Amino acid sequence: MTDCNLSSFLATHPAVLLVEVTVAKGSTPRDAGTMMLVAAEDMWGTIGGGQLEFMAIDHARALLSGKPLPLILDVPLGPEIGQCCGGRTQLRFAPVDSVLAETLRQRLRREQDAYRQVMVFGAGHVGRALAQALGPLPLQATMIETRDLPVPSLHPAIPLRHVAMPEAEVTHLSPGSAVVIMTHDHGLDFLIARQALARGDLAYVGMIGSATKRATFAHWLQRDGGDPSLIDRLVLPIGGSAVRDKRPAVIAALVAAELLTALMS
Repeated sequence: MTDCNLSSFLATHPAVLLVEVTVAKGSTPRDAGTMMLVAAEDMWGTIGGGQLEFMAIDHARALLSGKPLPLILDVPLGPEIGQCCGGRTQLRFAPVDSVLAETLRQRLRREQDAYRQVMVFGAGHVGRALAQALGPLPLQATMIETRDLPVPSLHPAIPLRHVAMPEAEVTHLSPGSAVVIMTHDHGLDFLIARQALARGDLAYVGMIGSATKRATFAHWLQRDGGDPSLIDRLVLPIGGSAVRDKRPAVIAALVAAELLTALMS
């Protein structure tokens, strides 16, 4: 979720309660620090769903209606509330005024600034599907394209940049970032991959293709005087081999899972 979404929610709902997980012991749906906002007929965020969230929503809306209820709830996640997590959660409730609203915006911006970067090269069918898959995830994804063409159906959270030398964009990534290469040109793919692999500090470098394309890249790398061991860090094909469906949305889902594993585990 973005700061823009948060600001829009706050702007359209003048009376809002913050619900925050302040303590999470044992097995719990979400960790301490997780928050949601509750208005009379709407919500923003989630503290994990299930009976715990239903209780929190009811409690928040009762507070909004003026009932004198406690602002701290200590909830055991056991049979008495219809959940079997076995842990214990403490919830804090607070009315959102202008000061708290700005605090929440700043907090969300800090969280987003800490997201790991993903640079997707190529805005073809699979690239656009990957952008749709990455848009809701806690990652900073950017789409890079060399062709001057319209790019439909790109997720609004994913910025698109048209550049002439995409391989140079790799230098702007922070250590621990990810690169996914799926341009319209194999030669361009190889240039970007070599630049990314040569850094040695990226968490994931993946390229769409086949075993044949991998062998071709290895030959090209050797012929061009590159370090042949670089290919050991290249994920090619991307998306694994367990699912062989080649539809763009399926490939995108598999690659998104690879990225989350590489960047967040």
